[in-house]
Amino acid sequence: MTQTPVTPPAILSDVEKNATPPNAQQLFERLELAIHEHQLPPGMKLGEDDIADIYGVSRTTVRSALQTLSHQRLVELKRNRGAFVAQPSVQEARDVFEARALLEPRTAYSAAERATPEDIVRLQGHIDAEHEALHAGNHGRAIYLSGQFHIAIAKIADQHTIEAFITQLISRSSLIVALYWERRAAMCESHAHDALISAFADQDGPRAEELMKSHLLDLVTSLDLRNKTSAPVSLKDALAK
Repeated sequence: MTQTPVTPPAILSDVEKNATPPNAQQLFERLELAIHEHQLPPGMKLGEDDIADIYGVSRTTVRSALQTLSHQRLVELKRNRGAFVAQPSVQEARDVFEARALLEPRTAYSAAERATPEDIVRLQGHIDAEHEALHAGNHGRAIYLSGQFHIAIAKIADQHTIEAFITQLISRSSLIVALYWERRAAMCESHAHDALISAFADQDGPRAEELMKSHLLDLVTSLDLRNKTSAPVSLKDALAK
């Protein structure tokens, strides 16, 4: 599955407001990134009129973007109520991380055996960007970049079907962390990613596999898996962050 490139948050500057309005695909990409970076929290209502006003587009364009987000399971379309950012249940949160625990350790093993020096440089770039976001206090972007790091590992393993599954699981994990986040470890602020890169550089598959198992366990224990709902916030305020 092709991933949307890492781009700056989807907020319109004064210059952009005077530029050509985004088409449906571009609007989808901006809203997708805003969800992954936790500007738009789980449960937030995505009013068509508000989005159309913020981005200077038609409601038809908004509906098309929301439909695509729904197909990606990032948005729930509720009859007679509208569109809302998806809120994974506690059971789904457990299922997602259980699935990740089954797939990602073995994928890390394969990636370690295949990793080239160029792959190591790209992975280090992900970590550097993640740390930069953390130091800037942009925790939502740090979580997004952390997920991209895991997807990059799946790409290195060169197992396309498994990569597609992991990509979907990472997408759901972003919503889960936004909803059930209990402490900063959920942002991979530990040195787990650095340790993984070291294992890849040494082409040590067994060590990479064990490190990934431990890392995913740390992520699960950093979540408070009890029923929660997100605090309401204005859509315009959320996109202005």
